[in-house]
Amino acid sequence: MRLWRGKPGWAAALIALLMTAGVCASAPAATAAPAARPDFRLPFACGQTWQLQTYLGHAPDDKKLDMYRVGGSTLGATVAASAAGTVTEFFPPGGVEINHGGGWFTVYLHMDRIDVSLGQRVDSGTPLGRLGLVGTEEAHLHYEQLYDSNGDNDGETDEMVHPVIQGTEYRLSPNGPFPQVKSTNACDGGGGQPDRFWVDTYADATGYRYVDCVGDTTARCAPQGTLRKGTNYVLCKKWGHKVGNDTSYNHWWLLTDLDEVAPGGSGRAYVSAYYLQKWGNDEAKDNDGRDIGTCA
Repeated sequence: MRLWRGKPGWAAALIALLMTAGVCASAPAATAAPAARPDFRLPFACGQTWQLQTYLGHAPDDKKLDMYRVGGSTLGATVAASAAGTVTEFFPPGGVEINHGGGWFTVYLHMDRIDVSLGQRVDSGTPLGRLGLVGTEEAHLHYEQLYDSNGDNDGETDEMVHPVIQGTEYRLSPNGPFPQVKSTNACDGGGGQPDRFWVDTYADATGYRYVDCVGDTTARCAPQGTLRKGTNYVLCKKWGHKVGNDTSYNHWWLLTDLDEVAPGGSGRAYVSAYYLQKWGNDEAKDNDGRDIGTCA
């Protein structure tokens, strides 16, 4: 239908006439409101504190965030998913994009190691990779939140929004102030300890129901399955039998969910902390150097 561009009185009369004749087109549907923003958390392990910064020329200065660790090393720190979603894109420099559903996306840059794969579903707190010096001379995480306003199921730079992290919206200025934020990502409800501790293991590890099964071949100590080498989460630690030799050993055992479960086995079992990649004898720490909590 050609639009009528006469005076308002003429337009009203024409609409009334068309409605009487039963040929008036229905009014266009209202534009849908944006989907609720996910509960985005600081993209680092529970309890860590990071300073949020921007600079003149960040473009847009008030929407892009650069993050630097307070009280720890930024270089080598583990980046975590800010909310649950699906990994949809890798791009330089050291970048990952996550689709959180409802049109919401997050972007993370400057990682020298990426620990997720395209199409992988992640939870809030899932490790994405390690901060390095990729595309920057000073280690930091570049972080963005985007809303897909044009509906093409992609997050673009011109769809960037002011980030909301742990319920607070940030509109930073290059002149400061630069807030320091303590992460509540993947924390439980009681005291700020993490639900899961993320660790790197250098080899496949056998899981057992108990921590005193070294050399025991009875049914009580039957292998429950296997934890594959790589980045894994553990829930807590428990002191038990020594694994190793005279120079390299560990008495701690880590409760975790196994990747492969033996027939009749339990998916949750203990594996030896001897297989941790970073730490020494009788140490049981996560990738960020935090002591793993003791099992109740």
